[in-house]
Parts: sequence; structure tokens; C-alpha cells
Amino acid sequence: MGWLKIVGIGPGSLDDMTQRALQALEECDVVVGYKTYIDLVMPLIEKKKIVSSGMRSEVERCRKAIELSLKGEKVCLISSGDPGIYGMAGLVYEIAGSEVLEEMDVEVIPGVTALNAASAILGAPIMQDFSAISLSDHLIPWEVIEKRLEASAKADFVVVLYNPKSRERQEHIEKAKKILLKYRKEDTPVGIVKNATRRGEEVVLTTLKDMEKFDIDMRTIVIVGNSSTYIKNGKMITPRGYRL
Repeated sequence: MGWLKIVGIGPGSLDDMTQRALQALEECDVVVGYKTYIDLVMPLIEKKKIVSSGMRSEVERCRKAIELSLKGEKVCLISSGDPGIYGMAGLVYEIAGSEVLEEMDVEVIPGVTALNAASAILGAPIMQDFSAISLSDHLIPWEVIEKRLEASAKADFVVVLYNPKSRERQEHIEKAKKILLKYRKEDTPVGIVKNATRRGEEVVLTTLKDMEKFDIDMRTIVIVGNSSTYIKNGKMITPRGYRL
């Protein structure tokens, strides 16, 4: 009997993978994933059958994982961070449909997100309500993203930006900054974490005014503080509200 486990492999370091994720990779026959993520877990899956593909082949990977599972294979479809947050879990359920899902044994295995990893590296910037917004308009129209930025900024959420900048999208981070500056002071703390827990990790503490001056790309998480966020001893802190 085959199965399909949609596995969150965490932000990059093998130390940040959950025991459930490690066990699934140990028990599976086949690992399906984006090539970069396959490389991250290669020490754990060298003896497995591997099916990898490049960027923007998510639909094909999901279809292949479903196909292999229905043929009786034990399949891990890997996703960075948590598969339910900008990951592969929803796509599998969309593609499979109710009839196919009745024939399959599907399990989502959660993982540590890039948001969690970046927050821990920076200190404690998301101790209050926050929103996570991807600036990629590959799947979501930019007009919708702008509305979400506007609402989050106006409501004083800590704002976590995924996919902030790419070679194709140089201007979106600047547009996001302009929206945030309508409701935030220029000296609002901003934390920038590139390659969180991976080789080449870079960490910057700056302000909303200056954040686009630093090296930001698709491997970067940007956390913009709210009105109460501050920097202390090199750490970014958003107080929970306890009386001290």
C-alpha cells in the first residue's frame, strides 16, 4: 500500500527538521521535490529514488507524487519550511480531487517556517499579531497584494515579507515600503535575514527608511516592526505587553 507524505523540511538546516519529517524521509521509497530542496536533504536520502525539477514546476511535481503513490510507492513530496505555508500541501489537495483522495493515504507533516527561523535569529520581533505577505505576483495579482499590505500596515501588524525581490521584480519591495510608510515612522525597526539557517546566512537590523539599501532577494525574509517594536542589545523586540 503506497502513501504520500507532504513533508516540511524546515528552513534549511537539518537540525531544524522535525522528528516526523526525518522519520518520513527514512521510511519512504521516493522523494519528489524542487532541486534546491533536494540538495538540502541529500545526506538523508542518498539511497532513495529521487524525482527533482526546477522552479515553477510545482504542478508537475505534485502530479508525479500522486501518480507514484497511487502505483503503490511510499512517497515524500518535500517542501521548504512548512508545506501548508506557501508550500505544496494545498496544491496536492487541489490536484487530487475528492475521488482520488479516497484512494490515497495522504499526510501533511508540518515544518519550521522561514518566518520562524528569521524571527529566532533576529530576537523576538513577532510577539504580537502579525501578517505574512508574499510580494511575488506570479500567482496573486499585485493589486491584491497592495490591499493586503495597506490593511496590515493600517492595523499596526508586524509585517513579514516573503519573496521580497527577484530579478524580475525589483520594484515591489520599494512599493511595499511606500505603503508601509503611510502608517509607520521612518525609524521603524526592520530585520532582514537572508539564507536563514543555511550556508551564507546574512542578518541585518535597519529601519524602514533604509531597508531597500541592503541585499534582498527571494531567499530573504524581511520583518517590519509595528509601532512598539524596538532594538535592544542587537536584537529586534516587539513587546507582548506584560507589565514589568
